[in-house]
Amino acid sequence: MVTGQATAEGTSRYATRLGQRVHREHFRTMPPDLRISSIGLGTYLGAEDDATDVLYRRAITAAVERGINLFDTAVNYRHQRSERVIGAALQAAINRGLCARDEVIVATKGGFIALDAADPRDPRAYFSDTYLQTGLVSPDDVVAGSHCMSPRFLEDQIERSRKNLGLETIDIYYVHNPETQIDEVDRAEFGSRIREAFSALEDAVTAGKIARYGTATWNGYLVDAGQRGHLSLAEMVAAARDAGGPDHHFSVVQVPYNLGMHQAFTRATQVVGDQTMSLLAAAERLGVYVMASASVHQGQLTRGLPEDLHAFLPGLETDAQRALQFVRSTPGVGSALVGMKTVAHVEENAAVGRTTPLAWEQFKRMFSES
Repeated sequence: MVTGQATAEGTSRYATRLGQRVHREHFRTMPPDLRISSIGLGTYLGAEDDATDVLYRRAITAAVERGINLFDTAVNYRHQRSERVIGAALQAAINRGLCARDEVIVATKGGFIALDAADPRDPRAYFSDTYLQTGLVSPDDVVAGSHCMSPRFLEDQIERSRKNLGLETIDIYYVHNPETQIDEVDRAEFGSRIREAFSALEDAVTAGKIARYGTATWNGYLVDAGQRGHLSLAEMVAAARDAGGPDHHFSVVQVPYNLGMHQAFTRATQVVGDQTMSLLAAAERLGVYVMASASVHQGQLTRGLPEDLHAFLPGLETDAQRALQFVRSTPGVGSALVGMKTVAHVEENAAVGRTTPLAWEQFKRMFSES
């Protein structure tokens, strides 16, 4: 395994070295002191085959060379192949001197029961042999037939991810879509389960297996308070405090945000103290870094945007760039994640990092005049 983790010194070194190729506002600060690119490479899509692995390896190498030092995956993406290709690509980049381990930030997720593309057993047999018969999960811990966040399960998933990635320490570890649990358990039980999960993650931080953790969600933070499926960021932070004390390591969330799904900015779904506010405002208030997923909505926003949007997002050549610029310019968004499995995608998206994010006055015109 590659030792170490992303550090303030390493990420600052990377930002300085690549600073000539990007705009000065491309690198943001993830508290307390990591320098992180405003665009991150995601690995969700693609077939579970060697050809896709080759594409991703080339894309990851190109990203490192163009000022992208954030790489996002999950143990269940492409049946564990996405983690493995990130690990292989970064190891090769380190060996070639393109980056050092402490310069790049790797994030992964656990929660959905992952199959293994390298295992020939059928899914039912794999699940039974790997998880049920070994006692890693209890049937009572599994919801929707696919989701579990019990401490023992998360401990196992962290180990699988570390092995797949070839990393001693994972920089960010997310509980993946915890709102899935709310469909089948009541609020009190959910609260107990999330605190137990966070306790396991605090133990993993102490053991040096992960550096920090958070939640990667789809609709949980975007549902109005009081509705089924709602996640309260304030309650997540409180649960982390219960698990790890005032110096807990819950510090980042991932939430979908794009031109067509802008609820994280526009919809007041979160309550902090006695105030109701948007997810992005709540995250700023609570000191939580926000990763925006689905920045181009799995390719749906890469073409055919209305012509009047072009005036609000000037200086860009493609709709994909405009969609990405909107996300990274939104107040409260730290980094915009976008799937990239070709060098051409990397070149197109990395070009946005060379541009100035929209100023607030320019940005808010999109909402006031549209």
